[in-house]
Order: sequence, then structure tokens, then C-alpha cells
Amino acid sequence: MRDLNVVVVGGGAGLGQLLAEMAVDAGASGVGIIDLNETAAQEALEQARAAGLKTSFAACDISSGPAAHAAFKSVASGLGRVDTLINSAAIYPRKPLLEINDRDWDAFNGVNIKGTYHMMVAAAHHMRAHPLQGKVRGRIVNITSVDAFKAHPQNAHYAATKAAVVSLTKSFAHELAPDGILVNSVAPAGMATEKAREAGFLGELAAASPLGRGGEPREMAEWVLMAAGPKNTYMTGENIIVSGGYIYA
Repeated sequence: MRDLNVVVVGGGAGLGQLLAEMAVDAGASGVGIIDLNETAAQEALEQARAAGLKTSFAACDISSGPAAHAAFKSVASGLGRVDTLINSAAIYPRKPLLEINDRDWDAFNGVNIKGTYHMMVAAAHHMRAHPLQGKVRGRIVNITSVDAFKAHPQNAHYAATKAAVVSLTKSFAHELAPDGILVNSVAPAGMATEKAREAGFLGELAAASPLGRGGEPREMAEWVLMAAGPKNTYMTGENIIVSGGYIYA
């Protein structure tokens, strides 16, 4: 991430927070976070501030187009420019397939699909105005999920939204390729997060993976930063699956 300004949507917690912190270690020149939780986001930016980097934050319900565009504009103004956008915001409560109601669908679609779409549109308008750096004007990386590719009756609405993000990624990649903006997604599986530990999911994750364990969040984040960083100059429209073999089992 050397010399790039990076914005993480949903960077106040979980994988998003880790990505914001790892971007600092990877040499980013500035870090921005868009998140509903200002306290968590400001804490996630502490490492960047301690390193003397530019930082910027905006609170936002990304399911609203005007709010998402205003938040992106505010963060971009604080950083000066945005070179990389990482969409990590999502909601994930489980619910039996036959019990999903309209409120559930509206919430999942609003954040996971619409929110991701709004942020990509805002980033595209911003990045199109950049001069080329080598062959690239900007990079967008969306966090999807292997749930998009396997049957998940206990989590079907989440899986459906992540499948939609895979599709959106490809469409944006095609649309923005002439502008030198690379758009990719990364699909993690079975992350051994603190929430997974607290919920007792580690045994379930281990049983689902041929490697016999859930993946550490850092193992997933490394692939996100690869797609989001300066070493990626040609890959676009791809979905990188990091599943520990789960997707093939």
C-alpha cells in the first residue's frame, strides 16, 4: 500500500479494522474510515495517527445513496485523494431460510448490496479524475464470501447479497477498465474471529475445512491488500476465494 490513501468502509470493527491497521504497516500514506460507529472507527485510526499519517472519518448509513456519497466526499477531502476503496461493511445475522421476512431482506439488501454499490459509484466518480499512476487510476476491493457459492439455508439472505456483490464487482470492473480503475473482490470463508470463538463456531469452522481449522483474519486480509495495492496493475473483475479448501470440499 506504499504511498496510497486507503478508505475502508466498515473499518471500525472486524476484518475492516484489521485492514485499516495493516494498511499502515504496508506503507499507506493516509487511511480513512466510513462507519456507523464513530468511537470504534476513531480507535481503529489510532495506529495511523501514531504513525503520523493523514486520517479521515465519516459516520454514515451507507444504504442511503446521498449519505454514502456525502461521506465519501468528506473522507476524500480529508485525505486529499482516495487511491483505494475497500468495501468491508456488511450485516450477517443468521436466520432459518423459511423465516426470512421483508424487514430482513430490506436490511441485508440495503447494507450489503446497495451500500456497496453506492460506495463504488462514489469512488468511481472520484477516481476517474485522477491522473494515471503507471497504468492505474484507482483500485476497489469488495469483501464477498464463499457463502455466495455454496448452499447456506441457515444464512440464505446473506449468501444471496454476497452473490450480488460478486456480480456487481464484475460489472464495475468492465465499466471502469477503460479508466484504469481495477475492481476485484475477495471471498473469505470460516474466519476464526473473536465473535466466532464467543459464538462457539470454531468447531464448525474446523469441521468444514480440509485444513482442519478456520482461517485467521490476517490470512484473509493479506489477499485483500494484494488486490488493493500497487502490485496489482492488471487483475480486474476477479473474485479471489480464500477458503482453506472449504469451497471445494
